[in-house]
Amino acid sequence: MDEPRLRLGIPKGSLEEATVKLFAKAGWKITSHHRNYFPEVDDPELSLALCRAQEMARYVESGVLDAGLTGKDWILENESDVVVVADLIYSKASNRPARWVLAVAGDSPYRRPEDLAGKKIATEFVGFTRRYFAEAGIPVEVEYSWGATEAKVVEGLADAIVEITETGTTIKAHGLRIIAELLQTNTQLIANKKAWEDPWKRRKIEILNTLLQGALRAETMVALKMNAPADKVDAIMGVLPSMNAPTVAHLYRSDWLSVETVVERRQVRDLIPKLLAVGAQDIIEYALNKVV
Repeated sequence: MDEPRLRLGIPKGSLEEATVKLFAKAGWKITSHHRNYFPEVDDPELSLALCRAQEMARYVESGVLDAGLTGKDWILENESDVVVVADLIYSKASNRPARWVLAVAGDSPYRRPEDLAGKKIATEFVGFTRRYFAEAGIPVEVEYSWGATEAKVVEGLADAIVEITETGTTIKAHGLRIIAELLQTNTQLIANKKAWEDPWKRRKIEILNTLLQGALRAETMVALKMNAPADKVDAIMGVLPSMNAPTVAHLYRSDWLSVETVVERRQVRDLIPKLLAVGAQDIIEYALNKVV
């Protein structure tokens, strides 16, 4: 009898590299081959397929895949009937949600979505955009953009665009101005409803989620380890933030102590001078793979 396997979709394209790196931190080594849509993974309980994020929810909903990673935006775009297991906040550039925004030419008279009544909007995000304007009672013409969407306004092919952005830099570089945010989106782990009802598959999906979330959390955290005389430890504790109480251990044949804790990465540059000032020595900072 064949061993059970979970059929998992990995997003192809802009998120592919970030996803493979995230899985590596979580404990799975994925090896892709040129022009091969079925990457290898060092887990006999997984079977992987590369799919465009735009199509992932459709494949999961139909049962071609048991689970997959795709954007919240594409789930909404396709109105897919899938189980959203969890948010996984990561992207190709940063660990923050991306935004679908409504943008117009910098010198246009349009200031609000209502100003675009009767106008043409170009976007890849057609279904959601049509529903957004319909629900707002604003009559517009929405047409599909096959690429280079920012240029559509510049070339006079559309009055506005709906485009995805993280920082807005590319939109500004094309001389466009954002007049509304339609949706914040991030990567989500989704599952087929039948697969989610299967105890073995559900357990495997939950394990994936736990370790992926642990890897994401670790990206913002570091471990700090330091030595100090026993009479300085209370002062050090007064400086240290911590997820839980720091670990304190006696050094071998010494009245000195070792203090170890986990803190947010962004705090370290301010913490180290303070720790040195209250008597900490031999401070070591090291990265983490997972915080579960």
